[in-house]
Amino acid sequence: MRVASIHTYPIKGCYRVDHERADVEPWGFAGDRRWLIVDPETGRALTQRDEPSLTQIRPRPIGGGGLIIRTAGMADLVVAEPAGGELVDVTVWSYTGAATRAGETADDWLSMFLDRKVRLVWLDDPTRRAVDPEFSRPGDTVSFADGYPVLLANAASLDALNDMIAEGGSGEGPLPVTRFRPNLVVAGASAWAEDAWLGHRLRIGEVAFRVPKPCDRCVVTTTDQETGTRGHEPLRTLARHRNVDQGLLFATNLIPDGRGTVVVGDRIELLP
Repeated sequence: MRVASIHTYPIKGCYRVDHERADVEPWGFAGDRRWLIVDPETGRALTQRDEPSLTQIRPRPIGGGGLIIRTAGMADLVVAEPAGGELVDVTVWSYTGAATRAGETADDWLSMFLDRKVRLVWLDDPTRRAVDPEFSRPGDTVSFADGYPVLLANAASLDALNDMIAEGGSGEGPLPVTRFRPNLVVAGASAWAEDAWLGHRLRIGEVAFRVPKPCDRCVVTTTDQETGTRGHEPLRTLARHRNVDQGLLFATNLIPDGRGTVVVGDRIELLP
């Protein structure tokens, strides 16, 4: 088994960045989901569940920890890492904690594009948010990802899922792996091999990762990551073939056991 591709999502819910290599930090890949768009009144996170048009916002990291953000029809926006800025409370699912405002210029740019008032914030301290204690160890933390530091998808499982979609006759497949917004894609494993990895560890490049639980999928997977349009797949097919206790499962979560670097082509080894 080897790493086929590596991806991060600098702003939660927005377009991905593809990498040949990535640094692994305790809370996830460097730069992954450290930025968040929120409702300025409630502080609640805005995601593709609410706004499929987030797919059209394309952030890229720049030197010094900032971003350049692009979308069609608007001038590029450069956002510096807002060290020492105003702290505000934000909410991601059941978590509420502090984050730093990026500033009015970023808020206005995003509000204009989304046609609603929003605020951009940065997670200045990624040790604030704990991973679900039922599936983690004391001290495990996560950025603004849904719940776990890293998400791994198996290319062979996607092939099997696409075969199921084709057999179902919906006409929506085949779906690309980008629909599932993984950080890592593995090649060379058998379909659904990840089911047997739960409770074990994987060594990927320099880093060992725990495999705490599979990923329960939502409406985001029905959203074309290039256009923002929505369909019915893969949830319709997952509901028929991968429904476990009302969770529609595809891909698996990982928690790093240390720091290091992963590179496309790295060997992936199942540990005890």
